Amino acid sequence: MNKNTSRPLFLLPFLLFLFSLSLISALNLNPMPSFDFIPSPGSQPLTNDSDFIRSSCNSTLYPDLCYASLEGYSSSVREDPAQLARVAIGVSLKKAKAMASYVANVSREADYSSDPRVCSALHDCHSNFGDAVEEIQGSLKQMRHLGAAGSSKETLRFLMSNVQTWMSAALTDQETCTDGFDDVADGPVKADVVDRAAYVKKLTSNALALVNSYAEKEMS
Repeated sequence: MNKNTSRPLFLLPFLLFLFSLSLISALNLNPMPSFDFIPSPGSQPLTNDSDFIRSSCNSTLYPDLCYASLEGYSSSVREDPAQLARVAIGVSLKKAKAMASYVANVSREADYSSDPRVCSALHDCHSNFGDAVEEIQGSLKQMRHLGAAGSSKETLRFLMSNVQTWMSAALTDQETCTDGFDDVADGPVKADVVDRAAYVKKLTSNALALVNSYAEKEMS
């Protein structure tokens, strides 16, 4: 047998293996697809879906902020009021978590000897936003079950009541945070925390309004 002709045959399995690896890399195969509950905002939302979000945001207290915070998700909302409410709650949750983390950092760096009232307000605010995060998470979990509620009005009513109750409680906790600074002297820490908390409160208020709007349509 000719040795020169046998070598390519001997290398054939190895070459096929290298070709398979390069093909997988080129295709960027991923055996575990992503199942993120809240989609990432898209860069080119559809016009009709954007119009749906704009008109839906008219039911909120802060329609411009509502649209600005949700318009990037228009292609995943697809004119679905339940999905819009879920996304709005998800956005509120993300900002509430960030706020809780921010207040915790500020509280650790605060000078407890300079103004005890500031430190006390920061401590309470962190606790308030921690509670708010848990309540918004509970609301989001309830919204996940809406698809399984079927045609039962009673089940849907129960789920929506839970969502409304927890989102209202979260909004109250966030308001309690800012109320805690009423007796604190004006300063950069107070101004920054109150401004940031006010922004999160508006997002939570908008999310609650969209939940209420969806519930009203479904219950009618």
